[in-house]
Amino acid sequence: MFNLVNKCNKPLNRDLFITVAGNVGAGKSTLTKLVGEKLGFETHFEKVDGNPYLEDFYSDQEKWGFHLQLYFLAQRFKQQKEIDNNGLNNIQDRSIYEDVEIFARNLFDNKKMSKRDYITYRDLFNDMVPHLRRPDLMIYLDGSIDTIVHRIGLRGREMEKAVDLDYWTNLHNRYERWICEYDQSPVLYVNINETDLINNPKHLDMLCDKIKNILGM
Repeated sequence: MFNLVNKCNKPLNRDLFITVAGNVGAGKSTLTKLVGEKLGFETHFEKVDGNPYLEDFYSDQEKWGFHLQLYFLAQRFKQQKEIDNNGLNNIQDRSIYEDVEIFARNLFDNKKMSKRDYITYRDLFNDMVPHLRRPDLMIYLDGSIDTIVHRIGLRGREMEKAVDLDYWTNLHNRYERWICEYDQSPVLYVNINETDLINNPKHLDMLCDKIKNILGM
């Protein structure tokens, strides 16, 4: 159910920083909320409601992909600055690394973002990296593409349900490759095929106990 990789020494920082990664629909926001409440961490969520580009992006990725990625990058960087400065334990819904290595790269590889825009985007991210605090722990939500697509359907966002299966499968495969190469922090894999944090409180307790053990809380 849970598996830790990239083990390293427990963090010495006064405050702790967890980031949550995984494909669209994997349950990042739910985990962030429940773990944040259980452990008393400040929660930081991806801005979906009120996002000025998201709906346009799903209807025309080539036209709006660069705009959407810049928006998410700016929002994530603002979160990182807040996390760096608030003096609290923090948990973040989606890491800044996914924006670059999964979503922007996917648009470029599929010719929905020009080379010029992609280079501009990556240069901006690389300029941000020296100012970013690395997570003390990444929680990665791992599961089958069938589970991902089922969860996307359950949450009922019409703009997501209209997207074909190939798009989600492509992202799923990119995530599996990316997480194997990620080396910025320890990674705690959570198997979403086996874990139900909402309906099984014991699973949440087990996860939080694992997190506390890893971070020396």
